[in-house]
Parts: sequence; structure tokens; C-alpha cells
Amino acid sequence: MTKATFNRELLAFLDASPTPFHAVRTMRERLLEAGFEPLDEAEAWQPKARGCYFVTRNDSSLIAFRLGRRPLAEDGLRMVGAHTDSPCLKLKPNAGIARHGYRQLGVEVYGGVLLNPWFDRDLSLAGRVTLRARGGGLRSRLIDFARPLAVIPSLAIHLDREANTERSVNKQTMLPPLLALGGEPLDVAALVRRAMKETGAAGSGETLLDFELFLYDTQRAAVVGLEEEFIASARLDNLLSCHTGLAALLDVKNEHAQLLVCNDHEEVGSGSHAGARGNFLASVLERLAGGEEAYARLIARSMMVSTDNAHGIHPNFADKHDGQHGPLINAGPVLKVNANQSYATNSESAAILRHAAARAKVPLQAFVTRTDMGCGSTIGPLTATALGVRTVDVGVPTFAMHSIRELAGVDDAWSLKRTLDAFFAMPDLRVQTAD
Repeated sequence: MTKATFNRELLAFLDASPTPFHAVRTMRERLLEAGFEPLDEAEAWQPKARGCYFVTRNDSSLIAFRLGRRPLAEDGLRMVGAHTDSPCLKLKPNAGIARHGYRQLGVEVYGGVLLNPWFDRDLSLAGRVTLRARGGGLRSRLIDFARPLAVIPSLAIHLDREANTERSVNKQTMLPPLLALGGEPLDVAALVRRAMKETGAAGSGETLLDFELFLYDTQRAAVVGLEEEFIASARLDNLLSCHTGLAALLDVKNEHAQLLVCNDHEEVGSGSHAGARGNFLASVLERLAGGEEAYARLIARSMMVSTDNAHGIHPNFADKHDGQHGPLINAGPVLKVNANQSYATNSESAAILRHAAARAKVPLQAFVTRTDMGCGSTIGPLTATALGVRTVDVGVPTFAMHSIRELAGVDDAWSLKRTLDAFFAMPDLRVQTAD
């Protein structure tokens, strides 16, 4: 695979994945094309040596793995983690609003959204709906209008003279998007049926029972910059890492066991059965290990690389960074360090990743937040705590994290992919302790 092919596939993945459900579906399709076999959590598993498998939970989290030649208790697992969700606006259950002759949608804020960029954008709707079939069975379908559908208009500067100096966004009153003209609230069920009809997903006699629908920006991912140095897109945090981890898993075929986990709900604390605080990964590893003793040995020989975007030093806001730790875009992936364990990196796990990066001839940068500022976190510390597995946090430098449109470099995701290639190929993850 070349860098150009990798980035072209990244842009396509971003465009095809407006929600975590669509991201998992896209990854599932790529795994099936590569010969990975689907597993069902509710059924018995009989994985074989050198076999390739994947399993999903809630349609929004995925674990894919390639088993090696040796038992996992002897070989360990080279694991990469990411998350499928991104901050956005989510429809409320009773979303229909009618005010002053306009039909609008009631929304909740999902995660730590940078809200101002959501105004005056061409928005669409996508997500999952659950239906009752004519015969009484339940099924879920994914829907996507895939066209501009709604907008959150700004208030004109003439009516808000302080908009550029003192304006704050009221999440309840200022965010309901404009959808149509009309004096009656919109029936969301009718909206869902229309989406299913337009996308060919409608089934005869089905009854809508519930939905999870999200607004998203219809502007497509793009390579931008005078010399085409940057990638601009929604959901770079963290679909960029999902794509990178999947590309490495598909490319590196050797005798060692490898695993990719992409969890949902990281942006809201991971507290769900599909999130990193749930038992999804632990359950899969326990089933693969085959016993308590083998599981303990597996964990001791394994390592997790938690991949989640990092903050690049912004030229207009350089004072928001520690002067010694300001990652540059297109200068390599970023090791993320925090003394209070908001990131799981320690000297040993960092050294292992540095070793992998050196083998791939990839430079690594480092990020530490200013000591007088708070620090975000990732699935890394959660996974390290839940499993007791060595973990390192790494990501590509980005601007405008949690905006409706983020910015990264054309070189960095490719460099991270090459680093993960080398990590997946490492024959032994243990570090000997000197006497």
C-alpha cells in the first residue's frame, strides 16, 4: 500500500461513516473482503490457529483479530485500540418542534462539542432505527439521508452586536436546526420512513420502535493546502485512528497474534456495554485464552497501543501548549504523556513504541499538556485498568479537535500506520529487567 492509496481510502472511509454504526459497517465490509470470519457473541466459538475473525457489539463497536501460530499464552497479543464515536448533535426522542411557521428538530449535545462551527452548515441525518416486522420479529437498519437536510442559522450580526466578543451558545434554545416550513411539529417516525424509502431500506409492514439519529456535516473529506499538506474532515477524531489500525491489521500477515478494538462512547466517558468501560474486550480475550491461567499469561505478554488524536501546536494559540511539547503537523505521530495517568504511557510502553517506530523509520513527537491546564483522556487508561495490560497512548497531531471539521496532516496517519505495522510484526513484547 502507498501513502496515496492509504489517504484516498481514509477519505472514503470518513465520507462513508457519518455515525459509529456506519463506521462499523464499513469496517465489517472491509474485513469480510479480506477473508475475516464473523463471530457471534451469543454462539460458541471455535477459532483456529492462523485464523482471522471479527465480532461486533451494539453495531457500533468492533473487535477484529488474527491468531498466530503459537498459543496466545505463549505469544501474547499486539493490540491497537481506537474509538468510533465523535462529538455531535443527536436527536431527542420527541424531536419535532414547530415555532413561528418553521419545523425544527430538538437535539442533545453528544460529547464535548465545539459548538460555534455547527452554525450555517449543510446538515444531514443518519443513524440506526429498530423496527418490528410484520411477523413480529425485531430488526435494526441503518439509514442516511446523504443530502443536505437541515441548518442551524446564525443570528445576524445586526441583531447581536456582541456576537464576536461575548456570545455564548445556549444548547437548549440556539441549537435546534431548521428543517422545513410548517405549522405542525414533524413526526420523526414519518421522517425515518422517508429516509428508508429514499435509501431503499424500507420493508413492507415494518413499525418503527426506536431510533438513534445524529446530525452531520455533508461537506466531504478533502485534501487541502497550497501544497496539499492537510486533510480536512469531520470525525477525524477518531475515525482516522480506526482506519489506520484496520489498515495495519489487514496488511501485516505474519505468525504473531494481532488485534484491533474500536469502541463506541469514548467521547461521553466510555460507560456503556459497547464502551471501553464495558467488558467487550475482556470477554473476547477470556474466550480466546481458554482459562484463567492462560488468560493471565496472555495479558502479561501483550500490549495495547491506544490510538487517539493529539493536539498539534496552533500557530495562533501557541501559548496554550507547553513550550517543549508542541507537536507539529506532518512531523510524525505523538506519544501522549501525563503524570496523573490521564494517558497510560509509561517509560516501558513508550520505549516499545519508539522501537517499533525506529524500525519503521518514523519520527515520534511527544505531547504533555501545560501543567496549569487540565488534560483529556482516552480508552488507554481504561483498558490498562480493566485488563492490567501495558498500554501506550499515541495519536496524530490535529487542529480544531471536536469541531464539525477538523484538520490533520497527509503524512501523519500514514506514519502512524507504518509504526503500527512494525508493532504488529514485533516477535516479543517483553522488556527484560536488569539486576
